[in-house]
Amino acid sequence: MYEDLVKFFKMERDLVACTDIDGLMQIFTINHNPLDWRLFINSSKLSLKAVLLQNGKTLPSIPVGHSVHNKESYENMKILMEAINYDKLKGQICGDLKVIALLLGLQQGFTKYCCFFCEWDSRTRSLHYPRKEWAPRKFLEPGIMNEENQPLVELCKISLPSIHLKLDLTKNSLKAMNQETFPRVSETKLKKVIFICPQIRDLIKEEYFDKLLQGGEKVVWDSFKFVVKGFLRNRRAQNS
Repeated sequence: MYEDLVKFFKMERDLVACTDIDGLMQIFTINHNPLDWRLFINSSKLSLKAVLLQNGKTLPSIPVGHSVHNKESYENMKILMEAINYDKLKGQICGDLKVIALLLGLQQGFTKYCCFFCEWDSRTRSLHYPRKEWAPRKFLEPGIMNEENQPLVELCKISLPSIHLKLDLTKNSLKAMNQETFPRVSETKLKKVIFICPQIRDLIKEEYFDKLLQGGEKVVWDSFKFVVKGFLRNRRAQNS
């Protein structure tokens, strides 16, 4: 089996990547339709990996790229996309916000225009919470609005994982709260959103906070509560 699979992979600059995804799928007797799969990329300071995930979740994930020495950077993302022949694959891509920013060529760090969806000004702190809508980005051109490099993928191919949206929205909600909500938490921990399980339980039980949310905010918060309650149940079961 090893001999059948290794011919579809090659090693380049400490990155092992699949160069023939269609052939790899045939080995597993899978009818490969790029519309049925999405490419998940995860990266850190020490590693980089890419996995194909089926949209229906009826088939197992298929690793197509891995490295334990390539850190998160635009150059390494470009090497990965070229190695797996993404121009031929043309599938949807998901990952955390930093990976997506790298794929779209955005400048890293605390920049003024760090959002790839809209022209959100990160330095206008007085407008972060009162202002609900920002002008959408119409183009991604290097040298304009913190666009540093040529995008490696099309913006329409980006899919953000729902759990990242839920957690990031919850994190911003917690940052906007005053310290009276958590009187025993220091201001530093409140700003950095550092909480433990009992404090999360208190927030979920807070009826006043629940009544303030409306529309989409209410839906996201209810979804987050469902996820957290499941996590707490599993943790109690493991400890018992």
